[in-house]
Amino acid sequence: MRFPMCRDHLFRTSSEAHVRVAIATLLAALVACGIASARAAEPATHTNVVLIMADDFGYECVRANGGESYHTPHLDRLAAEGIRFTRCHVQPLCTPTRLELMTGLSNVRNYHDFGLLPESQQTFAHLFRAAGYATGICGKWQLGHRPGLPDHFGFDEALLWQHTRRPPRYANPGLERNDVEEDYSQGEYGPDLINAFACDFLSRHRDEPFLLYYPMILTHDPFQPTPKSPDWDPTAEGEKVLRHERHFGEMVTYADAMVGRLLATLEREGLRDNTLVIFLGDNGTHRSITSRFQGEDYAGGKGQTTVRGTHVPLIANWPAVIKEPRVCDDLISTVDFLPTIAAAAGIDSFDHTDGVSFLPQLHGERGTPRPWLYSWYSPRIPAKGPRPISESVFDGRFKRYRSGKLYDCVTDPDEKQPLDERGLDDDTARAVAQLDQALSSFDDSRPAALGPQGP
Repeated sequence: MRFPMCRDHLFRTSSEAHVRVAIATLLAALVACGIASARAAEPATHTNVVLIMADDFGYECVRANGGESYHTPHLDRLAAEGIRFTRCHVQPLCTPTRLELMTGLSNVRNYHDFGLLPESQQTFAHLFRAAGYATGICGKWQLGHRPGLPDHFGFDEALLWQHTRRPPRYANPGLERNDVEEDYSQGEYGPDLINAFACDFLSRHRDEPFLLYYPMILTHDPFQPTPKSPDWDPTAEGEKVLRHERHFGEMVTYADAMVGRLLATLEREGLRDNTLVIFLGDNGTHRSITSRFQGEDYAGGKGQTTVRGTHVPLIANWPAVIKEPRVCDDLISTVDFLPTIAAAAGIDSFDHTDGVSFLPQLHGERGTPRPWLYSWYSPRIPAKGPRPISESVFDGRFKRYRSGKLYDCVTDPDEKQPLDERGLDDDTARAVAQLDQALSSFDDSRPAALGPQGP
């Protein structure tokens, strides 16, 4: 603070009254300065957001969900002190999920090709940056190769794998920090470097609101040793060495430890209470992995449109708001995250999204639960032939495809036998009619410039 009267001028004043006035003014300024300092020391009232997404990490991987194969103590604690959602479904593959998550729009409206986020799109980072938040991203990019894209899509800071190139991601990785290539060769481990960036970002921005998006590179194959594995080799180079499915469980536990480090940083910096931490998976587990889940073997379903490919863990933890832990069975879609985190931060969302905010559920209210989930899925544009497209609506039990096929996903989760619609009972018939109506609401949603709507 700049005081209105300096000491030299004060003692040059000849009038005693003027001196008294000057002293009073000086004291008032000192008091005001003390008040301002006290206010600066008060806890922040804004909401920070940390959004963590594990790669190829299905619902069955978390012990709190009933998983029996892997050790996930930090995620289990996050769930035990927050909200564990049992019916979150995403897209069956990496890039499609990332587009929906970041834009709040279904793939039918903006998905063009694998590994690409069209540059015309607006993301949640744009919203938070415009609201004065520091925005950071670290981990897997896979959304376009052009330098400058993270900043273009709203991120102030970035440490990424698979941006302009695709080097190794685990032992001795190649990363890019704000478009500058960094290659490591002294036994560094990619997930450790990315996690260190995440923790440092939280610490550096502790005195201002922040959004950290953390799309982890774990637990995607190649399934290689972690630094905690018995056969860890700090001299390993490339993604074709030491590969084996037995390392998947070690990678799950290491990913869990990365979450633990992040939470410890929030605690140490005094940020934990006012930070909404969300953890989810980006699609089902790799199909080569079979886990024990709720007493049975459970095969991963990455890339498949069945529940094995779309059902992922979702945990929300926010100590200032979520006072009592609970389990929520509401349907949650990938497109719901943008309006939810924006509303949590008090930021206006875009005029149009396909998402439904589940912020009320975080506050313990009923909210507006989704009656169904819509999916338009076309992972890659083939070099030849028609584009494979799967389009469906799912209400948590029944799933109707655009092709006309209907499945009961409770009794037939692998969708092996379509239902015969002749003789459906009244309740089922009404449910199917609602699915058909929901599917028809997307009849004209695909922009012509992006290609066909579907079969």
